[in-house]
Amino acid sequence: MNNNLLNALMFACASLAAAGLTACSSAESAKTGGSAAQASGMSESNRKAASSQVRQAQSQSSLDALRRGESGKTPAGSPLKEIYFDFDRYDLSGDARATLRHAGDWLRSNPAPRVEIEGHCDERGTNEYNLALGAKRAQAAKDYLVSLGVASERLSTISYGEEIPVCRENSETCWQRNRRDRFVVLAPKPGV
Repeated sequence: MNNNLLNALMFACASLAAAGLTACSSAESAKTGGSAAQASGMSESNRKAASSQVRQAQSQSSLDALRRGESGKTPAGSPLKEIYFDFDRYDLSGDARATLRHAGDWLRSNPAPRVEIEGHCDERGTNEYNLALGAKRAQAAKDYLVSLGVASERLSTISYGEEIPVCRENSETCWQRNRRDRFVVLAPKPGV
């Protein structure tokens, strides 16, 4: 195996490991003739997809997306899905709890990444009220994930209130899409 390919595999493995996705085996197995993807049982296409997923998820907060002129919607392939709330509420619905259980499973099996939980609201209400409501929504999700065994120090919350909508139409369907918690995978803290 040539050195360029070996270096590329080691970089990809380090990137995945840094994000808590341990899909690669050691570089030693690559030196012995097997690729890291083969050694781990993961196909090359799945490894590339996982690596791409991690790159897309890291530091992709709604604010970062807004600055780039992109949508703050969670990528379809993300392991952490958005949850939604009823108007003027921050209690978790059955669907939200089911989504959070899947998120908790993923977080427990991937102990390195940290997650920022973003609370969002629709445009109705004052800015101050919606910032407070977004904070309560994010905290409700955090509390539930902690009750499922996810370490509290891996989770942070932020409220964007009504400031970063994913939909701008003046309709209930649109408002429902904006009343959400979004989960952003962050790079692990150094030394983790």
